[in-house]
Amino acid sequence: MDETDFWQIIDDTREAAEGDPDEQADRLVERLVELTPDDVIDFARLFEARFQRAYRHDLWGAAYLLLGGASEDSFDYFRCWLIGQGRDVFEGGLHEPDDLADLLPGFDEEEDGEAEDLGYAADEAYEQLTGLPLPEVGGRQPAQPTGAGFDFDDPDLMAKRFPKLWERYGD
Repeated sequence: MDETDFWQIIDDTREAAEGDPDEQADRLVERLVELTPDDVIDFARLFEARFQRAYRHDLWGAAYLLLGGASEDSFDYFRCWLIGQGRDVFEGGLHEPDDLADLLPGFDEEEDGEAEDLGYAADEAYEQLTGLPLPEVGGRQPAQPTGAGFDFDDPDLMAKRFPKLWERYGD
């Protein structure tokens, strides 16, 4: 499985689920169990690489605004959700987190921004296929997100750093 295949599966399952993250996770498991165990491992490795790549202070700040606050767990679930939105949204958000205001025009903090189960879909599919737990596919998450930390509760800083997101979601 390559990156193109990975994103195609993400897109297909999101579209089939009509954007519902829980339904997307179910559809993703269904799709992955159609693959070989090795392909599921490859999918998991690609997912984990993106999940780790998104562990950044600037993206956490954007998630904090979108969600009206974001604990470490909330940020983990947000990163899963962001991957589930597809390559364009994911890469665009990583390139410039403030652009999520444009990339997610219909974002609803009650409905969107959390998809914990997407992060476990490959584990579940692999176990269904083999009866065994998914092998370790990635390194340990760093102790701290990449990039310089900043105070998410400083309204002036957040407004300056994320002007588009602040306009829509700031206090």
